[in-house]
Amino acid sequence: MPRIGITMGDPAGIGPEVVLKAVAEEEVRRVCVPVIIGDAQALAHTARTLDLQSGYDIVRIGEPFPDHFEPVIYHLDNISGFIEPGIESGAAGKAAAGYIEAAVELCAAGSVDAIATAPINKRALFLGGYSFPGHTEFLAHLTGAEEYAMAFVAANLRIVLLSTHVPLAEAIRLVERDRIIRVVNLTNRELQRWGIERPRLAVAALNPHGAEGGLFGVEEASEMAPAIETCRLNDDINVQGPFSADTVFLRASRGEFDAVIACYHDQAMIPVKCLSFGEAVNVTLGLPFIRTSVDHGTAFDIAGKGLAEHSSMVAAIKLAAELSTQAGESCRAVEV
Repeated sequence: MPRIGITMGDPAGIGPEVVLKAVAEEEVRRVCVPVIIGDAQALAHTARTLDLQSGYDIVRIGEPFPDHFEPVIYHLDNISGFIEPGIESGAAGKAAAGYIEAAVELCAAGSVDAIATAPINKRALFLGGYSFPGHTEFLAHLTGAEEYAMAFVAANLRIVLLSTHVPLAEAIRLVERDRIIRVVNLTNRELQRWGIERPRLAVAALNPHGAEGGLFGVEEASEMAPAIETCRLNDDINVQGPFSADTVFLRASRGEFDAVIACYHDQAMIPVKCLSFGEAVNVTLGLPFIRTSVDHGTAFDIAGKGLAEHSSMVAAIKLAAELSTQAGESCRAVEV
């Protein structure tokens, strides 16, 4: 079975709770060996407070992993003092970043086959001395990935984002020919890596009704259509569009396409969360290993209260195990 590294996320959020709940599920243990990357004391405190299962074997930096299929905790001991649930802080952000860095190092060493990440808080990350807007950019920096993209996978829908956490005005400027070509090519390669021999891709239009022949915008004709044609003719990719965004996601969810490239963050997230909230999984394309994550944030308002739903964490771990097996490889060589 693949060994999946599971970062516990921001210790002030719901990450420790959803990770412990997810790892306790039989459906997770049937498909992988979970390695929780975090602070053992913080996890033990969460387990005691919320009456969750604990008592896993602890592995410290430099120690070998036990030769069994039970969950273990990879202990970093990087929290000094008490982290108050629901409060963003530099200490929590720095600790969360440490778990991500450790996960990449474990991939580089071949100790885990893929990673699934619990949520981090962008403000806490900044307070902790890190300037990345999220996991995607942080992981790309750590691995040296030059071409990468954020994607979401639901039961019957895959969406890849052309841009991520940028203002809408900036996202519109990023709808340009070369960027579209790069993302379409990346999506095609990654889906082939997942076992889809010839992916059927669609590109969502930026403007209403696909711009109606230029009545509502020019990007479809000036940037998007030429990019799609280049991918079809020069790269032999099965890609179509641009299609009106008010129907293309429904068409994909019904099986017409294997993935949709969306123009900006909320264009992608609205259909994902309407169709599969709590069960969708965030996947980073272009990394030298499989990385999945939950489709929600740190939920500071319910942190430490035992109210967090862990279904997305379960889905993220299971998808990491599935994709790493389909790819037929563990983490590829990573320079850290």
